[in-house]
Amino acid sequence: MPELIRELEDRTGAPPFSGSLTDLLHGDERPARVELRRQIARLELQLSELFISAFPRGGIAYDVAPAGGPRLLGIGELEQVRDRLLTRIADVRGILEDCGYVEERNRELLERVIAEPDKYHWVRVSNEDIGEPGCRHWHSRPRYGLLGMLMGWWRVKISSGCPLAKGRPASRSPRYGEVAQAPQTAP
Repeated sequence: MPELIRELEDRTGAPPFSGSLTDLLHGDERPARVELRRQIARLELQLSELFISAFPRGGIAYDVAPAGGPRLLGIGELEQVRDRLLTRIADVRGILEDCGYVEERNRELLERVIAEPDKYHWVRVSNEDIGEPGCRHWHSRPRYGLLGMLMGWWRVKISSGCPLAKGRPASRSPRYGEVAQAPQTAP
């Protein structure tokens, strides 16, 4: 048993509460614990809302390091959980602000490319660049290939989106009077 206590101390960095349950919930600690748990619940809700608002984007982690094994947390440990949640929320907000800034700049670039394609040769902007789902992209290209490039005739070509999913190719059905053959397998 002492090995388990030492292992728990090594994982969490704090010794487990050594008193009884009545000592932990006794006196003025109960309102403080209730308030900390309320704050933690509100912060977890904010973190989940941030994660949901960033849904099409990937790479935004919403997890927070656990406080240790299953046990009743003391006030100090609850404060640590709250502080880790606050730090994680600040990090996610910073990431989302950075992504929003880049996406807004790409939208402005797309508007300029559409307005004046002859000034933005070979520029390509995708839906992912502007924060929208899908596979569509806008590409500034010369009209009529090499001739258009030499003459300065540029246009913006919009892709149709994601390629269609292709199923198995249809096999040729036997004609009238032919015998269907079973597919041969390689030895």
